[in-house]
This record gives sequence, C-alpha cells and structure tokens, in this order.
Amino acid sequence: MTSTCNPAIDPILAGPRWPVFFRYALPSVAGLMALTTANIIDGIFIGNFAGAHALAALNLLIPWFTLMFGLALALAIGGTVRAGRYLGEGNTDAASAIFSKCLTATFILALAGAMIGLLFHEPIYRLLGASSAVFSLMSEYFLIIIWVMVLQLFSMVLYYFLRVDGFPGLATAALVLGAAGNIVLDALLVGYLDYGLRGAAIATGLAQLLQLAVLALYFHKPSRKLVFRLRQHNWREIAKAFANGASEWINEMSVGLVMLLINWLLMASQGLAGVAAFTVVNYLIFLSLMIFYGISDAMHVLISHNLGAGNTERIRQFMGCGATVNLTLALALVSIVWLFGNQIVRLFLDPSTDPAIAQLADRFLTILWPLFLVNGMNVFLSVYLTATHHALPSAVVAFSRSLVLPALLLVAIARFAPDWPLLLALPLAEWLTFGLALALFLHFRPQRLAGSIAN
Repeated sequence: MTSTCNPAIDPILAGPRWPVFFRYALPSVAGLMALTTANIIDGIFIGNFAGAHALAALNLLIPWFTLMFGLALALAIGGTVRAGRYLGEGNTDAASAIFSKCLTATFILALAGAMIGLLFHEPIYRLLGASSAVFSLMSEYFLIIIWVMVLQLFSMVLYYFLRVDGFPGLATAALVLGAAGNIVLDALLVGYLDYGLRGAAIATGLAQLLQLAVLALYFHKPSRKLVFRLRQHNWREIAKAFANGASEWINEMSVGLVMLLINWLLMASQGLAGVAAFTVVNYLIFLSLMIFYGISDAMHVLISHNLGAGNTERIRQFMGCGATVNLTLALALVSIVWLFGNQIVRLFLDPSTDPAIAQLADRFLTILWPLFLVNGMNVFLSVYLTATHHALPSAVVAFSRSLVLPALLLVAIARFAPDWPLLLALPLAEWLTFGLALALFLHFRPQRLAGSIAN
C-alpha cells in the first residue's frame, strides 16, 4: 500500500524556502563537518605522535579508500534520488524496495573489498606507488581499516536514506556522536597510548560501531516510511540507481586516480616529504569539499521531492538558496586560508622536527588557494544535474573536475613545463570545470524541467 503525499503538510513542497533549506542543509553540513573534523583530528594526532612519514603512508592509501567509498556513494546518492522521487509520488513500497536493495548491495561490496584487501595488500601498496620501506606503516592501518569499512560504508548509505525519509536530525546526531567518539579514542589510543596508525584504525572502528548504533534507532521510529526487507525482486534497479549516482562514483574514483598520479609524481620529484606535505594541504581541500557536499546533499532531497511533485519553481528557489550559501562560504574559506594557512599547517607538523616538510606544505597552499573559490559550485551544479535525472551531463562535470582536466594538466606540467608548480594543475582544472558546469546548468535550468517531468 502507498501513502499520498500532501504538499500542504510537507515543508519540502510548500512554505518558506529558507527555513526548509536550512533545516536540511545545516544538519547535513554539521554532520559532515563532524565527520571531517574527526578525520582532521586523526591527521593531527598521527602527524604529531607518529610523524610525517605516517601521514604520508596514510595518504598513499587514499586511492583505495576512494574506490570503495565511490561504489557505496553511488548507491547512496542514486538510491536516495530514486527513493525521494518515489516518496514525492507517494509510492512508499517502491521507496522501501530501493532502500533495501542499496543496503544489501553495499554490505556485499564492502565485504568483498575487505577480502581483496586482506589477500592482496602488498600488491595494492605497490600499485599505489609506495616503496617497500613504508609497507609496514601502511599495513598497521590498512589491515584493520578494511574491516572497519564494512561498517563505515553500510552506515553511510543508511545515513543518506534516513535523511531522505525526513530524519536529518537523527542522521546528523549519529555522525556527530561517531565523530566525537573518534576524537576521544584518537586521544587515548594515538596520543596517550602511542599506538600509532594501528590505534587510529581501531579508534575509527569503535566510533563506527557507536554511529551505527545511533542510526539503528531509525528502525524503531513509528513514523518512518522506509521498511527494510532482505527478500527483493527486480535487482536490476540497483544498476539504475548506480547509473543515476554515476557522477558521484566518477568523482570519488577520479579523486583516487588523481591522488595516485599526484603521489607518483611527488614521490618521483620530492620523495616521501612531498607526499607528506601534500597530505596536510589535502586535509584543507577535504574540509572545504565536505562543507559543500553537506549543502549539496540537502539539495538531493529538496530537488528530488519537488521533481516528483512537478514543482519546478520550487526547485529554482532552492537553487538560489544553495548558490548564495556556496559563494559566501567560498569567500570565507579563502579568507581563512590567506590569514591562517601557515598556522593550520603547523597543527599537523612540528616545525622543529619537520621544518622542510612544513615549509613545503606552506608553498603548496599558496598555489592551491584559488580552487576554494569554485570547487563548491562545481559539486553543487553536478548534484543538481544528478537530482534532476540528467546523469550523463552530471557525470561529464564530475569526470572533468576530478579526473580528465587534473590528470591532463598534471601530466602536461610535469612533461612540458617542469619549472611550473606541479599542483597548479588542480586550481586550473576547477576553474575550467566551472565554465563547463555553468553552461550545462543553464541548458538544463529548472524552467526547462517541466517538459521532462511531463514525459
């Protein structure tokens, strides 16, 4: 049986847009900021207690993590876009079916990834560009975190579905508590007990258990619309959900491949010190993206519901809200980088023990700051295209900003302009992508959605 969605009582479909926008955006940003803060605290503890080489070992593993997160994120985004549209249409049975399939598929994928990591970890390290000298450091973290990721990826997909079902507060509370637990456990296991990378992995695992326990409270909520059932039919819908979230998968995979290329080039030109310095700067890029992803995640819910209800004017209004907030935050981030960038770098690295690496990180930051002005808008416009079921244009934007343009520019600078800063490729790629994303948005702007909804 399906329920009827009444716009008069659904704030997503009617009512003042700014309160609704912030109702979804603020918990999402807060949750992802909490998660990001936990990862940054990880880096601070590892850099100060395990050293810069441990930071570099962690950074060398990022391409593997992005591979796994990309698969789960595509299911989460693509699945919730479909579920949001079903809920907007009042079809709760179909929404519950895609919810169940996405959770089951994520668990199977994460378990398969853990087994592959266990059996082939040293070949994976070599593929990631690591030298045998850092294998032991990488194993301290990797051989624990691959099992933690089974919980982590399952929790991430569940988090997205809680939000689309109207429980952003519970979803955010789970992230905040998990992040707080991670910070406390980092202080104990890495800072106090000096367990190094192994302690950081264990801390993440215990924090994930806490986060999943909070998310599981959703299944006791009498007002929830989504029901999990293990037995399902028409599993081909998973492929459709994955295809609709393809831009997010491409984005994550592309980030991993570009990180792999950067690590290879830095290892060749500046050794492990270059990788360690970039690791510190990359935390700031990660922080900025998580803020913008928080806003964009809210847009998935707001756009998909209104798309199902045929309310294109409401979509246009929410796009205005999102763009205004994105641009304001971009200017604030650039100001922080200019005013406090050097101090932030020294939170991760002790200049008395790693002065050359700290100075190299400072130099990297002066090259990379322009990307903070537009990387949020690129994510935002790509999400709009995904949520309005323009999967191919969205994938083109994601593919351009996170793989094609950065990779081409990195290789071009390394090959044809070796005197240029290698990392200049990253802000150049973001600005070129912004031009493309803006052109595609104007072509598929909300005013043109009415015909596609009717079809």
